[in-house]
Amino acid sequence: MELNRREFIKISGATAAGVAVSGLGFDLKPVKAHAQMLKTQYAKESTTICCYCAVGCGAIVHTSKRGDGRVMNIEGDPDHVINQGALCPKGAAMKQLVENENRLTEPMYRAPYSDKWETVSWDWAMKTIAKRTKKTRDKGFTAKNAKGQVVNRVTNMASIGSAAMDNEECWIYQTLMRSLGLVYIEHQARI
Repeated sequence: MELNRREFIKISGATAAGVAVSGLGFDLKPVKAHAQMLKTQYAKESTTICCYCAVGCGAIVHTSKRGDGRVMNIEGDPDHVINQGALCPKGAAMKQLVENENRLTEPMYRAPYSDKWETVSWDWAMKTIAKRTKKTRDKGFTAKNAKGQVVNRVTNMASIGSAAMDNEECWIYQTLMRSLGLVYIEHQARI
């Protein structure tokens, strides 16, 4: 058998390709497929609303049942009427809000004219906020207007609500603000 140069290169190339493919472990026998176990299989599943904007996309949060309650996964809720399973990049990264080593876990306070923050207790923070809210409310409370009509309102305080609250939370929030007598109650959609 006589081979010219072109035929030799063809045969050598085909042989080299065959050896390379056989070395990769290709096997033409039938293969059984095995489903991969999901990491969320034994996790607790909860639904929530994305906290980033006023759209109110639904999300499913999977948390560990090991007792630490750590967030394992967050994904869009396909049954939610607004986003139907889709999440924007910010919503898809919500896990970083909870699982973040830089997240504050204790209340911080900066005294007037101070240049540094200090850690305070939850009891101190809640009592201080309550005292200052009451003091400010009492200072600006108006029981009757100039005509003598009962108005029971506070005009020296205002409130900006959160776009991430659902209807029930908004109702509770509005009830609290109205019970304080606030008339300047606003909603933030994206500050």
